[in-house]
Amino acid sequence: MVIRRLFIHIWHILDPVYSSFTRLQPIIAKTEKGATFRVRLTKYRGKDIVLSDGTKVCKNDMMLKIHLYNVKIMRDCMYIKNELTKGRAIFKRVKNAMPHLAEYIQNHPQEAKIKGIVGITMINKGFLPLGFECVYPTSKFYAIYKKATHIPIFLLSNASFSRGKLNKHQTVYLMMSKDKLLHFYGRANNNT
Repeated sequence: MVIRRLFIHIWHILDPVYSSFTRLQPIIAKTEKGATFRVRLTKYRGKDIVLSDGTKVCKNDMMLKIHLYNVKIMRDCMYIKNELTKGRAIFKRVKNAMPHLAEYIQNHPQEAKIKGIVGITMINKGFLPLGFECVYPTSKFYAIYKKATHIPIFLLSNASFSRGKLNKHQTVYLMMSKDKLLHFYGRANNNT
């Protein structure tokens, strides 16, 4: 536990350097104590896919790439011992941040070009109620590379580690069309 806290503290100190290299921008609402998401525009590089609402995402379409602000979330949840309680707290935090993500897109100068949101993760459950769809990367090399980069986060966020636990988690894209995001989390729906 002490070593985990130390690593998270060091990560927190180094995080601004990481953010400057990746051009990630935090989305902070006035009602939040800190950001849940960091985002940047990107071009989609995967195979063409059709999402459940009929939105077709093709290579080079503009997407808003979302990153959980992992170090911030881990610092806030560090003292929650029960994994189920921690999972529920993170789910609630993400759900509460989704309207701010929708507002960010609605107010973005390139809103008309943005097809949707995409994130890459090893999280294997809890995303469906938020409206995300799971898409597996077609490149095995890319999936292995991303899994390797996510292992430190996985180790720091889990109280216990086992190889079997790690193997159960696969690298996936979580995607949602802009229309679906705005339908469920946009300004009009939050005022009702």
